[in-house]
Amino acid sequence: MQNIIVKQLGLSDYQTVFAAMQTFTAERNEETADELWLTQHHPVFTQGQAGKPEHIFNTGDIPIIQSDRGGQVTYHGPGQIVLYFLIDIKRRKIGVRQMVTLMEHTVIDVLDSLGIIAFAKADAPGVYVWHNNSDKKIASLGLRIRRGCCYHGLALNAAMDLSPFERINPCGYQGLKMTQIKDVIPKQQPIDIGDIEQRLINGAQQHLRSHH
Repeated sequence: MQNIIVKQLGLSDYQTVFAAMQTFTAERNEETADELWLTQHHPVFTQGQAGKPEHIFNTGDIPIIQSDRGGQVTYHGPGQIVLYFLIDIKRRKIGVRQMVTLMEHTVIDVLDSLGIIAFAKADAPGVYVWHNNSDKKIASLGLRIRRGCCYHGLALNAAMDLSPFERINPCGYQGLKMTQIKDVIPKQQPIDIGDIEQRLINGAQQHLRSHH
C-alpha cells in the first residue's frame, strides 16, 4: 500500500477546501495515493445532508454552507483542528462504519496521550468526554462516500471560541454541550496545537496502515 500524502493547509476557507475534496475524489483513480488534509477553518457553519433548518437559531455574521457530508449542522473555527480523510476505502477494504470507528479511535488515542479520557457512543458518532457531571462532545465526524472513496473527516476542538455552537443544535442534538482540549486537559496544561496536530496525523496514519 502506498504512502499516505499529508497536506497542511493552514487556516483555510471551508468552501474552497470542500470543492477541492470533491474534485480530488471525482478525479482520483485506483492508482491515486490516499491523502490526509490538515487545516483550521475561518468561522463557518456547515450543514450536513441530514441537516434541518430548525437546528440553526441565529448564525449572526457567520456564513452557513451546505455540505454533502453525512450528519447535521456543525461549526468550524480557528483553534479547532480539522483532519480530512481522502481515502480509497474499497482498496483498503474498510467498511464505512469501520472508517467512522477508525476516526473515533484516532481522536481517543490522542486525547489519552494528553491525559484526557474520552469515548465514542454507538448511537451518536463523535468523541465525548465526561466533564462537570455530563457528557460533552469534543470532536465531530462526518463522511461522504463516492465510488468507494471517502472524503470529509473529523474536527477536534482544541483551543477555540465555543460560543458559536450555542447558536445551533450541534449535530442535531438539542442541549448537546461542546467542550475542548483546553478546558479538560489535566492541570490546565498549556496547549500546543502543532503538537496535537502531529499526534493526530501520526495516529491516523497508524490506524490506516493497520487496515491494508
